[in-house]
Amino acid sequence: MKSREIHLNEYLKGEPRHENFSLVEVDVPAPKDGEVTVKNHYISVDPYMRGRMSGIRTYIGPFELGQVMEGGAVGEVVESKDDRFKPGDFVNSMHGWREAYTASADGLTKIDTDLLPAQAYLGLAGMPGLTAYAGIKRIIDLKEGETLWMSAGAGAVGTAGIQFAKAMGATVIATAGGQEKCDFVKSLGADHVIDYKATDNLTAAIQAVAPKGIDGYFENVGGTHFTAALNVLKPMGRMAACGMIQRYNDTEASMIPDNLTQIVGKSLKIQGFIVSNHFDLMPTFVGELGGWMAQGKIQLAETVMDGIEKAPDAFMGLFTGANTGKMLVKI
Repeated sequence: MKSREIHLNEYLKGEPRHENFSLVEVDVPAPKDGEVTVKNHYISVDPYMRGRMSGIRTYIGPFELGQVMEGGAVGEVVESKDDRFKPGDFVNSMHGWREAYTASADGLTKIDTDLLPAQAYLGLAGMPGLTAYAGIKRIIDLKEGETLWMSAGAGAVGTAGIQFAKAMGATVIATAGGQEKCDFVKSLGADHVIDYKATDNLTAAIQAVAPKGIDGYFENVGGTHFTAALNVLKPMGRMAACGMIQRYNDTEASMIPDNLTQIVGKSLKIQGFIVSNHFDLMPTFVGELGGWMAQGKIQLAETVMDGIEKAPDAFMGLFTGANTGKMLVKI
């Protein structure tokens, strides 16, 4: 079997470009004992991958140059030398950025495609969904009747978080870029949607729809959103920070917000987090998500590009707003 895969040519400085990536064809070996061969159906591209393309170790090591990259994927087993899997089973893995692979069965998780479409395990029922759930439920500890501001409301985490917060009985304010995305976010149930591209005063825009302030803020953006959040959070407000995409491609140091004293004056709780620190929530999350879906409170939100060769375009599109909901590549 042949497989095409994406390799990283060089570590990135600034915005990602096509020349940073190569499309390479390789042979997929037959499985040995304890291994399976899988054909991917969908692969995931996510903002956190930008950090792994910088050549610097953070909470996870960088991608290796000249080697296939890693990322979330769902695929179908075509050959198995492990009793836990058989041909036709669908599995979730971190063997993305490739069409097919042979790997140890220990790193695979069987998924139920009768319960949800396969790609949902990369989005709403996968890492982005759990990220939204952990931030809202554990860190912000959102209560019924409170007000949450979800930044990047049209993204993978944002579209999940808006729906989860509404299911929990909260009032939700969302920010998104452009009228089309704002309309979509509104259709997910957000009570108020603000087009951040159409305002030069984000603080005033939030205050206009939440004059008493907000109880929780879910940080996906950073920069001007972070500054505005410090202004509009109520005393004892809570912020869960899982991403700051506005700063990921910066090549120079950014300005420090001049309102950081709000953290002290309002006794704010600000906690950054990585979803892998909250995998213990997965059983509770899946159970609650299943209930919400059965009640018709949740809908899938995704943008799909076709073909492994489109993976770099899909990834770069994360930084230009090309996606509504989860960005996926269909193999």
